[in-house]
Amino acid sequence: MAKNHGPSIKDDEQYERLREQGHSKEKAARIANTDRTKAGKRGGEAPPYEEWTVKELGQRAREIGIRGRTRMNKEALIKALRRH
Repeated sequence: MAKNHGPSIKDDEQYERLREQGHSKEKAARIANTDRTKAGKRGGEAPPYEEWTVKELGQRAREIGIRGRTRMNKEALIKALRRH
């Protein structure tokens, strides 16, 4: 039985599984609160990160609050974005 994480988490079981897999609280909550019927329809619209420029990757990293991005090369930015 999953612990109740309050009204801010819609799917407590999925949240706990994601946390056990090592995901951050923020990422686990974001995934657990996603409406699964709409999620698949939204995905796949952007090109893969490998096709982005370093400037575009840096801007996206800034938007989501990744620290140290100005010292990162393209590969490090991609890794940080995917980890977030």
